[in-house]
Amino acid sequence: MTLERITSPLLKPVRHGFYTRLGGASSGIFTGLNCGLASSDQTEIVSINRARVAQDMGIKPQNLVTVHQTHSADVLTIDTAIWTATSADALVTATPQLALGVLSADCQPVLFADPKAGVIGAAHAGWRGALEGILEATLEAMKNLGAHCQDISAVIGPCISQAAYEVGQEFFERFADHDPKALQYFINSQSVGKYLFDLPGYGLSRLRSAGLKTAAWTHHCTYADARRFYSYRRTTHEGQVDYGRMISTIKLGD
Repeated sequence: MTLERITSPLLKPVRHGFYTRLGGASSGIFTGLNCGLASSDQTEIVSINRARVAQDMGIKPQNLVTVHQTHSADVLTIDTAIWTATSADALVTATPQLALGVLSADCQPVLFADPKAGVIGAAHAGWRGALEGILEATLEAMKNLGAHCQDISAVIGPCISQAAYEVGQEFFERFADHDPKALQYFINSQSVGKYLFDLPGYGLSRLRSAGLKTAAWTHHCTYADARRFYSYRRTTHEGQVDYGRMISTIKLGD
C-alpha cells in the first residue's frame, strides 16, 4: 500500500509530510506505518517502516533523525544524524538532506520552515510540552540559526481534537495556575467535573503569541479516525496493551 503523506501549502516549497498509519509493514495492534522504536512492535518491522518514510522523503534511512521524546521543552540543534536515544522534544537544522522527525499518537506534531533562511524545525508538543514552552523554544533555536519570525511558517499536524480530549479538574487547575489565558481553550464536558481541552487551539495560540503570522492546524483528529491514525487515548479506552506512533518529517534540499 502506498504511504499517505499529508502536506500543507504553508510549508512549501520545503519537502515535508505528516504521515498517517497507511502503507506500513506492521501488523496486529500496530497495523500500518508504526515508526515508534519505543513501542513493543518488532524492531525490524519498525525499521522497515522508517526506511519507507526515508525513501518517500528522498533520503537515506540514516538521515531520518528522531529523538527520545520526554514531553520536555528541550530542543536540539543538529548538523548531522544523531543517536535516536538522545532525549529532546524538538529538532532544528540548517543542514540539507537531514529529515527531522517527530513521533505522535495524539500529541501535536509541529513542523516549522523558514525557506528564505534555509532553516527548519520539528517539535513534539503534547499538553505538557506546550505548557512548558517547547514551541517557543523551537522558534528561538531556529532564530539562532538565522531564521526570522516573520518568515517562519508552522503547521500542526494530526492530533487529538477538543471533542475527544476530556480532562479532569486537576488538569484544568494546572493550566489555571501556570497559564490563565489558556482557560479559553476549555469547555465543559457532558460528564460532571470534566472538561474538553482544545490542544491544537492552544498550540496555535502559543505560536501566534510568539510572533508567528503564519500558523495553522491540518484539522485531522487522531482519535476519531482509527483507519488513518494511531491514538494513545483511543487505544487506552479500548484496553489495548500498546499503540503505534506516526511520524512527521521535514527536510531541506531536493
